This record gives sequence, C-alpha cells and structure tokens, in this order.
Amino acid sequence: MASMLRPIARSSGRTAAFLNRAPASSTKSPLSRLMSTQSGDDVKPPSALATLYLEDGSKFVGRSFGSHEAAVDGEVVFTTGMVGYPEALTDPSYQGQIITLTTPMVGNYGVPDRKKVDKFGLPAMFESYKIHASGLIVQDYAHHYSHWKAASSLGDWLKEEGIPGLCDIDTRMLTKKIREKGALVGRIEIDENAPAPDFTQIGNPNINRHMVSEVSTKEIKVYGEGNPIKIMGVDCGMKYNMIRLLVDRGCELTIVPWDHPFAADMHKFDGLFLSNGPGDPISCDKTIEQLRQAISVPDDQVKPIFGICLGNQLLGIAAGGEAKKLPFGNRGQNQPVINHATGECYITSQNHGYHIDTTTLGSDYNELFANLNDGSNEGFIHKSRPYFTAQFHPEYRNGPTDTEFMFDTFLAACKDPKAPIQFPARKPAPPVPSVKKVLMLGSGGTSIGQAGEFDYSGGQAIKALKEEGLEVVLMNPNIASVQTNMDAKSDTKADHTYFLPVTPDFVEEIIKKEKPDSIVISMGGQTALNCAVDMYHDGIFEKYGVHVLGTQVPVVIDTEDRQLFSDRLNEINEKIAQSITTTSVEGAVEASKTIGFPLMIRSAFALGGLGSGICVDEKDLRENAKKALAVSPQILVEKSMLGWKEVEYEVVRDVYDNCVTVCNMENFDPLGIHTGDSIVMAPSQTLSDEEYHMLRETAIRVVKHLGIVGECNIQYALHPESLEYCIIEVNPRLSRSSALASKATGYPLAFVAAKLALGIPLNEVQNAVTKKTQACFEPSLDYIVTKIPRWDMSKF
Repeated sequence: MASMLRPIARSSGRTAAFLNRAPASSTKSPLSRLMSTQSGDDVKPPSALATLYLEDGSKFVGRSFGSHEAAVDGEVVFTTGMVGYPEALTDPSYQGQIITLTTPMVGNYGVPDRKKVDKFGLPAMFESYKIHASGLIVQDYAHHYSHWKAASSLGDWLKEEGIPGLCDIDTRMLTKKIREKGALVGRIEIDENAPAPDFTQIGNPNINRHMVSEVSTKEIKVYGEGNPIKIMGVDCGMKYNMIRLLVDRGCELTIVPWDHPFAADMHKFDGLFLSNGPGDPISCDKTIEQLRQAISVPDDQVKPIFGICLGNQLLGIAAGGEAKKLPFGNRGQNQPVINHATGECYITSQNHGYHIDTTTLGSDYNELFANLNDGSNEGFIHKSRPYFTAQFHPEYRNGPTDTEFMFDTFLAACKDPKAPIQFPARKPAPPVPSVKKVLMLGSGGTSIGQAGEFDYSGGQAIKALKEEGLEVVLMNPNIASVQTNMDAKSDTKADHTYFLPVTPDFVEEIIKKEKPDSIVISMGGQTALNCAVDMYHDGIFEKYGVHVLGTQVPVVIDTEDRQLFSDRLNEINEKIAQSITTTSVEGAVEASKTIGFPLMIRSAFALGGLGSGICVDEKDLRENAKKALAVSPQILVEKSMLGWKEVEYEVVRDVYDNCVTVCNMENFDPLGIHTGDSIVMAPSQTLSDEEYHMLRETAIRVVKHLGIVGECNIQYALHPESLEYCIIEVNPRLSRSSALASKATGYPLAFVAAKLALGIPLNEVQNAVTKKTQACFEPSLDYIVTKIPRWDMSKF
C-alpha cells in the first residue's frame, strides 16, 4: 500500500505538503508524526495480539493497532460505509458499540487535526468532541497514511482516545455472523492469558446503560444567537453537522438536555428539533412524555416538529407507535429510501438498530419514507399538523447529501406552520415510449477503443430488452463476439443480426427493411454515438419515425461538443478546466497564449481518447493538434492538470430523476496517464468522506442537469492537496469503464440502463444479484478490485 501513496512531483517545482516527510533513515518523534500529512518510513505494522470474543462463544484473534491498555465491552455491529471512519467513530449514536467496518482497507487517509475548529467553535472534521464507539474492528489496517488534511494515523488517534482497534480480522465472516444472529455483545480482550469472558456478567449496553444520558448535553447551549428562526433542539446525542446545517440556514438553535421539560417552552420557539442518539428509545421516558404534551396542544398552539433517527423513534412512541429492534440494524451510507409523497428515491446514510412499526401509529399519521431493501419504516408524517420525521440522516457526515433538503422543508414549516409540508418538486417525466421492435447499434470493426470492449454492454442490453418481450434487431460487424452468437440457447441472442458496418447509410437501410419503432445508441461505444449524431442531423430518425431510447441525441451532442459541454456546466456553476475550443492548428496555437504551457488537448467525438495528449511547447502543440484534427472536427485546448488525481464515477439515472452512483474508481497513476494504460482501483482508496461525497454530489447534479437517461461515466481531476476539482468529461453511454465497474460491483450496468431506457423506474428494476431487492441502490464493496493493463509484447 505504501507504494500506492508515493509522492507526486508537481510541475510548478513547489514541494507538495505530503512530500514533507523525514528521510528513510530518520526517526520521527510521536509529536512530529501527529503533525504530518503522511506517515514516516519508520512506521511499523501492528504486532501485538488481541482477541474479540462474542456472546455466542466464537472468537476472532487479530492484531491491536489502537489502545492496548484495557479490555472493552460493547454491542458488536457492522457498518457498510466505504469512507468516513473519523465521522463514524465520533457519531454519538455509536455509544456503547464495537464497530465493524466492512470496507477492507482502513486508515489510508489518516485522521484530520482534532484541534481545528469551524466557525461555530466545533471540531471541524468530526461529529462530536470524542470517539463514542467502544472499539473498532477492521480487516486490513493501513499503518501508512497519506492525505493533505491528515494530522496523524488512525491508530495514533485511537491510542490518544483510549479506544482499542483490532485488524487482521475476517470482517466478512464476522458480518455474516451478525446478519444471521443479529447484533451480538462482545469483548475486545488485550490480555492473551485472560480467560474467555462470562457474558452473563456483562450484559447488553442497550439494556444495562442509559446511553442517551451519557452523550446528551448537561447544560443549555445556544448557537447562531440572534438569527431570526428560533429552534429548540433536544440533544439525545446530536451530531455536530445538524447544528451546522440549521444555523447556516438562519436558525438560532437552543440545545437542551434529553430530559429537559421542553413542552412548557414550546411557545418561545418557532419549531422543535429532535436529534439522533444511541440505544433503546424506550429508555428516554422523560423525552417521550414531553413529546406527548407537545403534540397534544390545541391547533392554535401547534409548532413544527422534525425528528431524525432516535428523534423519529421518540416521536413515534409519543404518537402511540411501537419501536421494534431490527435484527442487525441499518448502518452505512447506501440505504435506498423511497418518499411516498413524491415517489422519489434517495440514497441515505443510516445508523440505527430500532425502527417504528407504522402499523401501530394512530390514524392521524401516514408513513412518509420506507426502506427499499427491508421495507422498514424510514419516517412518518402527521396528516394535518407539521410533524414529520426521518429515520435516516439528512445531515450526512458521513454519507450522501441526497436528503439535505429536509432541513429546508422543516424551516419552511417553521415560517408558515399552517402550510402543507412541501418537498422539492421534480420535473415531470416524459411519456413512456410504446416499444415493440428495437434496433440496437453495436460497435464498429475490431480495433482499440471499440468492438470487443463493448461486447459486454451490448449483450446485457439484448438480454434486458428480450426480457421485456421486445423484438431486437442487432447491427454489429464483428462475427467473433458474444452478442452476435447465433446459439439459440444464448440469452444475449438478438432476433435478427446484421453483420454490417455501423454507418449512417447501412443503418438507414436496415431501418427501411426492419421498420423498428425505436433505436438504442448507447451500447456500441463512440462508433454508435457518432453514427447516431450524424443521422440525427440528417433527420433520418424523424423521417422513419424511429424513437431514440434512453439518452437523447441533443444530450449526446452537449457532452461530445467541447464548447457546448463547457457552456452546459457553466449553467450550474460547475468546475471545469480553463479551456478554449478550436477547429484549426492556428486556433490551437492562439489558444495556448491564453492557457499557457504545459496544456492538454482533447478531441471531440473521439474513440477512447484518440487525439488527446499533453503538449509542453508550441512545436509539440502543432504536431498533436494536426493529428487530433485528422480524426476529429474539433479540439479543446485546456489547462494541464498533470499530477492531479484522476477519479471517475459510474452514474445511473431514470426518466423520473432517480439517480445513483454505482461505482467510483481511482487511477493508481496521476492525471497524464490514459485510464486504459493505468492501474485502476475500485472503490477509491485515498479519498476522504468529504472528497468522495463532494464528487458524488457533483456527478448526480451534472447528470440530472444534462438529462442523461440510463448509464454514463463522469471523470474528474482532483487536486492532491485541496478540494479543488475539475470535470474532465462525461461519457453519455456505456464506456469501457462500465464493464470493469459491473464486474467490480456485481451491478449489471448495461442491463439496468436498457431497462431504464424503456421508461422503467429504477426502483422497479429487479436487482439481478439478490433477486429480491431493486436496482436503486449503491453497492458497498467489502473487497478491492484492481485493473492492471497487460501488454503482451510477445505478440509483436
């Protein structure tokens, strides 16, 4: 792992922050290591042994990388988040629990500075003032770390807080055990000679401890004093980002302890906010009694109430509902939730072991949100009063930002309590096409950048279309491919196959002969897209009444034409590299006077990056521009980001605006090495929660704005020492990365994209892996996939 984190030389000559480390022969003091953005070469992997005992009698022996001073007990749970361990460990909802991280390698990006505070005086990168988890279990611990915000290793932070950490544990087996038996009480024992613990004497922290009282504030605190909207927040273990988001929206937030008699003070405030927290909600009897009083007031005294996580459960119990313990809980960043009020699906961050059984709620309440995986309740709403909840975490940190709008919904209700609760309106979906016969364009002849690399996507698309009972006509000149397999038993066999070049003239002839009502253009790579664009301009589709399924041709043009792409991204203030489009060599030279050297040229409508490259001077530019313009009508001259990280996301969207990122990948090499030539890892290994979800949020915003339907790929350049990023390109089709992402995640991107192109909602496409859940989810990997290019020189 250490080699993957090697320093990147910057073209400016300035020493990068993460290059500031001692030579291999030196020895760092513990103090200096705590101030370094990268671990020293002298750091040794953990060697001391420790044991995790579970109440079912099983035990796991691993190596201790955290505090090695005393044994700890707790409820052993797992979370599926692939990033964000600093935020998770400081979440008060994990009080009394030993966290198992399912992501396989932990510690790569270290831990941020604990002393850095935000504008509210809160620790800037954490969700509370301390680690609340009792212990941490991981598979592989990266004792070498590297990140521009890092101040120490994860292990040093755990030692600093007195929290044990255990690595070299088979977390997949442990997670499977928890899924089968439910959350188990466990003990991390650091004494190798200690006997196995007697769990009859340990007990479950949910029963034996009042954990909310342990994490709740002991005094009233006010944030955003003087702000116009007055909110009272009941602190049952409030995450700091809840405070940030409320105050940033103009709230004066008065935080009170969990057992504060707040019902009598409701008239002083515009609304009541109920926070997250740990443990069994029934233990918060004083909070529940206050809520019963608060929701029983006359209509003219009603104030909006918004509860999150434990707050959802407390309000549910106060409303007459019953809280039930889930077998192993929902903890992670990829839980799909549907909004019954709008039909929209969200990917949410969650951390809870209980939920409200909505069948036990009174008749005044409706279910608002439901989990698309297990069907459990994710929130409810009063039929006439502004009381509503979310079991998930709209405040994220860690996790996706999809439901941050819930805070805006709450504050809108606080400003006008008599108005109905409103959620963001979605654009109306276009009419679902009536499809019976589909022409699918395969890729062009066998060469690098096309053909076999798109065989997977085409085959999967045929399978999906046939499953919907459609007649499929395939054009593909490659006889040696899976999708052109004539075996009657093949589920990727089209009804009619034409071994003809994918060019406008031949495609038009097939349209005349077969008379399809629709065409799929996104499964054959750049060859199929370019052919479709030409036919669109010539009016061929309109002439024969052929409907383009999925992403429409004008959207393809917006992404392929570099100037239009730049203009479209500027409409939403998105970040792209400084660039100028041109159609001539002299135009490129003129553009270089503004951009400066080194610079990057990119070809529009090109196969596999053909005609793109780095230019260091005018001579280099003239040579490369001439080559690029020989294969493309337009090139983009852009600022070079040589040495930046290259990251990409595979994104799926349906016509109803449901959108998920299925996989993110990170290039081993910095920008400047073509993705096809670089080692690529899925998921990313050096991004923090902040960076991962910043790019994810951007990907979803861009894809929705462009109007892509089906699958696409978005590529970024991310500065290695800041949050600065640029969007390199968006491929509005199945790309070569799509096959890798599908294999890496088990999510059949092409199959799902074909279904979405028919107008089927994402949450109605069956998950081909589980056969039980649906395709509106984001896979969370408990393994790392690495793609290494292999150049067999013996063939030359």
